[in-house]
This record gives sequence, C-alpha cells and structure tokens, in this order.
Amino acid sequence: MTDPAAFPTRISLDEALAIVRTVAAHRPLDPEQVPTSRADGRVLAADVVAPVALPAFDNSAMDGFALRHADLAANAPTSLELAGEQFAGRDLGLVLGPGQCARITTGAPLPQGADTVLIKENATVADGRVEVPAGLAPGANIRRRAEDVEAGDVVLRAGQVLTPARIGLAASLGIDRLPVAARPTVAVFASGDELVEPGLPLQPGQVYNSNRDQLMAQLRALGLEPVAWPTLPDDPARIEAVLGDAVESFDVVLTCGGVSAGEKDHLPRWLQAHGRIHFWKVRMRPGMPLLFGEAGRARVLGLPGNPVSVLATFTIFGRELLDGLQGRGEARPRWRARLAAPWRKRHERLEFLRGQLFQEGDAALQVQPNPADGSHRLRAAAHSDALIVLEEGARDYAAGELVEVLPL
Repeated sequence: MTDPAAFPTRISLDEALAIVRTVAAHRPLDPEQVPTSRADGRVLAADVVAPVALPAFDNSAMDGFALRHADLAANAPTSLELAGEQFAGRDLGLVLGPGQCARITTGAPLPQGADTVLIKENATVADGRVEVPAGLAPGANIRRRAEDVEAGDVVLRAGQVLTPARIGLAASLGIDRLPVAARPTVAVFASGDELVEPGLPLQPGQVYNSNRDQLMAQLRALGLEPVAWPTLPDDPARIEAVLGDAVESFDVVLTCGGVSAGEKDHLPRWLQAHGRIHFWKVRMRPGMPLLFGEAGRARVLGLPGNPVSVLATFTIFGRELLDGLQGRGEARPRWRARLAAPWRKRHERLEFLRGQLFQEGDAALQVQPNPADGSHRLRAAAHSDALIVLEEGARDYAAGELVEVLPL
C-alpha cells in the first residue's frame, strides 16, 4: 500500500506544474554541440555572441546605381558619368569621383565615396551616362554596416528554441555549431492485461493498445526519438523487473495506465518502494490519477489509461517536464478564444475540454467545444485541435465567453 502522507495528493494544476518544473530544473540534461544546420527545434544551452557585424560592410539594398548625393541638383534631374560596376561578391575597390556613379547589385559593397543608391527602375541610361531624377533622398537604399548586429552583441539567449529564423541568424554570423541541451531519452510503456497490439485479433474483454502509438507520436512531434517497450502486464514482479531496467537507462519513463487506486494499479506502490513520488492525483479532468516521481536516473510520469487522459496529461505535464529538462525558457503558446456554443460544467475540477478552433466574421478566434467529453472518446479528440481550459468550480459558460485554449 502507498502512504499518502508521504507525498502531495489531489493537488491543484498549478501546484503540480510547479513541482514538475522544480524537479526538471534540479537535474537538467547536459549540453552538447551540434551543427547549426541540424539544430532546428533544439534548446540553446548558452548565450550566442556575434563574432562579426551584420551587415559586415555598407552595401546596396537594391539593384541600381551607387552615387554621391552631394553631386545631385536640388530640384532637377542630374546626369552622372557611369564609371564602373560593382556586383555582389569581391570588393573591386572602386572609388567614385565628383559627378560619377557605378552600376551596383543588391548586397554589393558600396564603392568608396558613394552614399546613396538609385534603384534601376528609376534610372535612364544612355551613352555612358545615368540620369538621376530629382528628389532622391540622401542615404536611400543603403544597408549600413552593423545596423542589425554589432560584433559582441548577444544575439540569442540560453533557453530559446532554435526556430528557422534563429538558425538563419546564427548562420549569417558564420557560426557553424551551436551549444544545445541534449535531447532526453524516453521509454514509453502501456500497461494492462486487456491490451492487444493493433493488427491482432481481439478476444472478448480485450482492447487495442492505442495509448502507446499516440504517445510515441506526441513525442516524435517534439523532435524526440522515444523507445516503445512491450506492454506491462498486471503483475507486480514483472513490473518491478522491467521498470527497474528502464529507470536506469532512460532520462524519462512514461507509462499509460495502472496509476489509479484499483486492485491492478501497481505503479504507485512500485514507485514509492523503488524511488520517490513527488505527487499523485491532480484536481483536473481528464487525468486526475496522474503520478509523478523519480527512480534511478529517470523522472517517471505515470499517465492515466484512458486515451483522452493520455492526450491531455502529456500535453500539459509531459511537455513541461521535457522542456524543463532541456532548459527551455520560452513558454508554449496559450491562447484565448470565444466559445462558439454554451457549455454547462457540472463538476468542481479544472477541466480540459476538447474543441476545434476557427475564425469567421470579425476574425476573432473562436473554439467549438466537442460534446463527446468522456475520457475514452478518442474520436472526439481526433477531430479537435485544442484543449479548452475550464476553471475550477461548476458553472455555466455562455456562448461568446473568453476561455483559455491550448493548441494540440
């Protein structure tokens, strides 16, 4: 039997998340260096300092003609001598004298003396001369050295997720490797004698094992490479042997099922006997029997067995744990939308209702709650793209009311 006095139980969502964050931060994963070209989606483990300026030199923002603005007439067109050309690439060292200009392409370094660029479409070229219309502003179409980044600037911060734009920034500064948190290794288990693998025939009382495939897909969507283990039987000795190996080999062990208070729910007792329970049961629906602790080298997250509970609890707690282990400092998106239909909430627990986001009319984000709200109703979840957060306490929600939503 577990000893409820030894750990928090039936706690609020905020309390549970705070514990997950604390545990993850206490023992984060080690950093590693990876090629910049392969670092997308990773979490930076250290600040990135610019080794060079960006742009590295004054250059043209357009195809056209580089010139000296002082040569232009105030209110009339000006004819300039076409003295050469500078294309993007090697700086040819052109020097413009009075009354001269040079053909130039986008990104090419400015010739010495040039301070303005006339775009090609506005120029008239004839007999080696370029006519510049009146009204060209000084400094037009110029990118100045270091106007984006100066050498020594901190351009990326530890804890940021490397998006395509951030990868591009690092590459533009000549950085070919980046320090990132190691990706956690994850073992995935489903438990229960009633589970049968998809593709095999069902016997009376059996169900297909959907949780493991669903959870593996959620993990792969985060860029991880989880390992699926065979189904855990409802046998304490077998559970002890298999989980004992897993917690010594993986950073995170995720289980589905076996965490309630039934005769066959052995995982809470095993975790208390062989590790530590940080909390058991959260005041939420679905997913109240959620179990979190650690054993061996692994953090252990025991998800309830109903498929929608797996979807919700991993979205809320699994992502938080994995993000924390990698030192992610940026919160995942949490939006607000208007309910497209009224909803009566009949229980006290915080609820995560399935829903579908859409926009129409005034373009305000709306969410349609799915009436099939049972934690076994996976079809409803398959046609949803968000979890609607309904606060603690029973009450009626009106159509048009603002609610928080978590994108799936």
